[in-house]
Amino acid sequence: MNLSYFIAKRISFKKAGGFSATIHKIAVGSLALGLAVSLVSFMVLGGFQSTVSDKVYGFTGHYQVQRFTMSNAFEEAPFSLNSEFSKTYRELPFITKVQSFAHKAALIKGDEEVEGVLMKGIGQDFDTLGFKKYVIEGRMLQIPEEGTSNEVMLSQFIANKLLLKVGDKITLYFVQDPPRYRRVEVVGIFQTYLENFDEKIIIGELQTIRNLNDWTKDQIGGMEVFVDDFKNVDTYTPVIEEYMDYDLKLINSQDKFLEIFDWLSLLDNNVYVFIGLIGFVAIFNMGAILFILIMERTQMIGLLKALGATNQQIRRIFFWNGINILLRGMIIGNVIGLGIGILQDKFRLIPLEAESYYMSYVPIDWNWPAFILINIGIVVLTAAVLWIPVMVISKVDPIRSIRFD
Repeated sequence: MNLSYFIAKRISFKKAGGFSATIHKIAVGSLALGLAVSLVSFMVLGGFQSTVSDKVYGFTGHYQVQRFTMSNAFEEAPFSLNSEFSKTYRELPFITKVQSFAHKAALIKGDEEVEGVLMKGIGQDFDTLGFKKYVIEGRMLQIPEEGTSNEVMLSQFIANKLLLKVGDKITLYFVQDPPRYRRVEVVGIFQTYLENFDEKIIIGELQTIRNLNDWTKDQIGGMEVFVDDFKNVDTYTPVIEEYMDYDLKLINSQDKFLEIFDWLSLLDNNVYVFIGLIGFVAIFNMGAILFILIMERTQMIGLLKALGATNQQIRRIFFWNGINILLRGMIIGNVIGLGIGILQDKFRLIPLEAESYYMSYVPIDWNWPAFILINIGIVVLTAAVLWIPVMVISKVDPIRSIRFD
């Protein structure tokens, strides 16, 4: 058996008593706490970014394909579903779905107030299952194959402002020449907690906008394109553009809502700094605690030297002791961190003020590659730091240390 490893096991906190046992427990606890906080930070950050991003993409897709114009109006210029892109996008394996849409400015007249809104018209290709999670009252639109059902969905913000509820009949006045109006029924209320959408968007039928704009049945305002991984949108952009008609343009949702995605990117820097500070403190504590253990075992070091043990053998004793602390701390830290994540993910124990945080509970994201990298990083850095205090062993004088009190 390796002598250094054998002695390290004999002086571990299970065998030791008093001061040594207390120091071992403090070391394990500080390392476990630092690792647990790091894991929870990554889970919460990832969950927050994913939740906000999913809400934006759920409303707009990862890209929008529109006809190229010089106008900055809310309403799009129409193009045909028989365009070249509509026929060829299926050749791109990373595109998961495409859905048509159009926008139309309108005024909603309630019992007491009038509110300006932007109606988003959707067709039968709209992903109702994906959007259903944002519906808090009522149901999704029922879009017929022919004609219109004269149904709309309002955001909770607009419904509260105009004192409307599911089942109410409202009048939509559309800004055009000549002005037109439609009498519609509120069949659903949705809520995303994102001001960009909740304060101005209502969901209606694409065919209604076609009728108002005198478009043909195959004309749309745009197409929302969804891909398999939003992290690869920069890579996919030039590939999609190769398949597009010359009069169409591709709009990246990250560019369209730059303020939201820039804000999410800034959160990365905050978490990296936070985790860096926690890691530094945890690793510094490991080195300091090992140094204390060496000083507390000065007499043992002197005795081992007097018996012929080399400095390298004694260094290995305390190095193995430090590794023992490290592994125990990591096991406990992973159990605590991942346990908190599981509890929050399953039971949503920690709520949030939705108006401020855009969600009603703390979200969790299971980024396993990041968790593995955190664990590997702590192991490598801590193992390197452990060699610093053990270097003082070579300076211990056997005669003085045996008489040390």
